[in-house]
Amino acid sequence: MQKSLIAVLIASAVVSLNAQAADLLDVYKQALANDAVFASARASAAAGRERVPQGRSLLLPTIGANGAVVKNDTDNSPWNEGALGTLPNGTVGTIPGSGSNLRTTDYTLSLVQPLFRWANWQTYQQSKLLQAISEAQFAQAQQDLITRVAQAYFDVLAAEDTLASTQSQKTATTEQLASAKRNFEVGTQTITDTHEAQAAYDLVVAQEFAAINDLAVKRTALQAIIGTDPQGLAPLKPGVALASPQPAVLEPWVSSAETSNYGVVAAQLSLESAKRDISKNRAGHYPTLDLVANSTHRKISGQSLGSGTTQNNAIGVQWNVPLFNGFAVTSRVRESIALEDKARSDLETTRRNAAQFARQAYLGVNSGLAQVRALEAAEVSSTSALDSNKLGYQVGVRINIDVLNAQRQLFSTRRDLSRARYDTIVNGLRLKAAAGALREDDLIPVNNLLQK
Repeated sequence: MQKSLIAVLIASAVVSLNAQAADLLDVYKQALANDAVFASARASAAAGRERVPQGRSLLLPTIGANGAVVKNDTDNSPWNEGALGTLPNGTVGTIPGSGSNLRTTDYTLSLVQPLFRWANWQTYQQSKLLQAISEAQFAQAQQDLITRVAQAYFDVLAAEDTLASTQSQKTATTEQLASAKRNFEVGTQTITDTHEAQAAYDLVVAQEFAAINDLAVKRTALQAIIGTDPQGLAPLKPGVALASPQPAVLEPWVSSAETSNYGVVAAQLSLESAKRDISKNRAGHYPTLDLVANSTHRKISGQSLGSGTTQNNAIGVQWNVPLFNGFAVTSRVRESIALEDKARSDLETTRRNAAQFARQAYLGVNSGLAQVRALEAAEVSSTSALDSNKLGYQVGVRINIDVLNAQRQLFSTRRDLSRARYDTIVNGLRLKAAAGALREDDLIPVNNLLQK
């Protein structure tokens, strides 16, 4: 039962390896189309592009039309309406009633053109900054997508390498356990060797379950980005050589991060917007001046002396001077000054964080390259040590546990080597992102390191 369950789990975990492998660029294209976080950032950028037209509208004329149609029925009948009496012509007859039936139609076309509204001008200038902020945030979201895709991609490869290494170790441990049992049966080894081999086998079975679970988790994380189940990923080429970051010194990277990082750019623009907000709120004390014009058409029809059509056209300027508003403007100015101080502090925090990320990524790349070189040497040494221990076990100068330890050391070294390569590649992308220099084209040289 246990063996059949293990077989099913292994088959489900590595079945995708038989399918056509997708490389990093393929996965990135899927993420562009399906990642919800990036789609949200794209929609936010589209909304931000509407800030400038909205701000410009405050400087343009406002034209409106309104009208009304009103019907009036008025009854002014005297108290003796309909009675017999002397009419105005001297004859005797029925006294008539009096009243009116009027229809009034009004149409007005009006125009207001701001001539001086300082708050509107500052809002327009601020809208340009807000649009630029949204573009910077979208560019940062693009960089984040690249690093998230690369991280998730190589996390899956690392999990596959761990599973493959564990399975290889399991195969070797199984052979060693069988050998120990045979030698114990013929009396050439003690029961201790068998117990040690059994313990090593049980341990590697537990590690295999953990590796299968970790691979499923990493695949799920990648699926959350690309929207589909990854059916197979292209691995790194054997013995691939990784390049050092260019330039090979730290200072240019840190300097670029402090000025060109998209988070820093957005924070700088936010500070400028906060300064505009102060000026906009101070405009609450300033007068306003508008050009106003209107044209009114009135038509009156019905039983009335005032029936007829009138047309009125007017043009002029309208001004307004605020005198007192309960200190609201003063309070808003103080608030905007405090928010400017906050934006300045946020900018400094963002700049320091960007510099710190650049330092960490740079050190990660260089230490990763050194670690890769050391582990490559360790792999050669571990292979030689395993061969020597196997030979010593055959001639009786080494015991079973020595071979098991040598096997474990070799597989651990290979796993650590692949993990170091993946981390170095991702840190290289993070270094460019921290410096604000990461582009889609930077995935091409990384993709060239993969087996097609």
